[in-house]
Amino acid sequence: MKRFFIFASILFLTLIIIISVYTQVALADETCDPSSCPQDPIERINCLNKVTEKCEEQLQNARSQEKTLKSQLSLIDGQTKVTSLKIEETNLKIEKLKREITDLSSRITRISKNLDTLSEILLKRIIQTYKYNNAISELDLLLSSHGFADLLERLKYIQVAQAYDKKKLYDLQATKLAYHEQKQDKQTRQEEAEKLNKELETYKSQLAQQKKDKDELLRVTKNDEARYQSLLAQVRAEYLAIQGIVAGQGKETEVGSVSQGQKIATLINGPSCNSGGAHLHFTVVKDGSALNPFNYLKSIDNQNCSGGPSNASCGTNDADPFNPAGSWDWPLNSPIKMNQGYGSTWAVQHTYVGRIYNFHNGLDIEGSSMEVKAVKSGTLFRGSYSGVAGCALPYVRVKHNEDSLETLYLHVYY
Repeated sequence: MKRFFIFASILFLTLIIIISVYTQVALADETCDPSSCPQDPIERINCLNKVTEKCEEQLQNARSQEKTLKSQLSLIDGQTKVTSLKIEETNLKIEKLKREITDLSSRITRISKNLDTLSEILLKRIIQTYKYNNAISELDLLLSSHGFADLLERLKYIQVAQAYDKKKLYDLQATKLAYHEQKQDKQTRQEEAEKLNKELETYKSQLAQQKKDKDELLRVTKNDEARYQSLLAQVRAEYLAIQGIVAGQGKETEVGSVSQGQKIATLINGPSCNSGGAHLHFTVVKDGSALNPFNYLKSIDNQNCSGGPSNASCGTNDADPFNPAGSWDWPLNSPIKMNQGYGSTWAVQHTYVGRIYNFHNGLDIEGSSMEVKAVKSGTLFRGSYSGVAGCALPYVRVKHNEDSLETLYLHVYY
């Protein structure tokens, strides 16, 4: 009997947990579902805004989940959903503003007609008052009156006429003020509509890009979890190795002095244990921190292919900035092909590498030859960093004779 009671208790608790989890999932789905939003435009805008906030909260939680292909695809689908919600919300706001602008235009037209009418009336009254004041003086008014009562009546009439003129003047001023306020309101709403139209185009571009990101992820991984994990492992191994080398944890041998432009290594021709293909990862370091290489390298002929997964994306508007502003020579021969730039790159924002790191601390580049050269004179070191799974990343380092600067050249042999 005791065992039965324990078993029943465990079963009951299990059911409660399952129901609780199911309810939380259902609530999560419901909070990110716009189908329950009312159809009234104003109410729907407010509802969509709240739904979007809930979706974005869920996306933040999803980013910290286990790094699987399924979770990555779900993350992209979530981003697509949020963008779609923003597009619908923005469209509704634009339509609302269009109606308000049309209403304001009609109101401005009516006020303009009233303004013309009041101006015409006031002008006639001014002319009449002027003629009347010139035609009769106070003495004439007194002499022409038939007694004291008639004088009071005439004075009362003049006061009424003056009050009427004063009221029309106030009405004219108020109408002018309303006219200018309505025009300003219309201009403000037109500017707001223009801003929303720009945001709408941005959201549409984001949605198109998110769909491309998903297609590219499926193409690269062939919708295979093992392949996806292999790609992540490769990126992780390279990232950890680069971080270790920058931190000075590689095993190095001093070679000697080198001059600017002197050959110091050769690119590995093809994939290596932590690289998908021939390229140079070039980094500038000071006191253990990576700096932006473009602050030191000079202008050069280039092909910027960092805005997408293939050569078809070279020169696109989405590419990472290519803005050298220094005086150093480049480590590879011109023209330079840049596959990934420095900082929060396109690849970080749109591909699986963003699941491993959120900041690229150097440049991934190719040149017209495999020869790697020193960008400035200094002392050459040859090194290797043994990372995960026994993968050794070879590199060379040049310690320069200025400002404690060093340059690192990775994925090379010597």
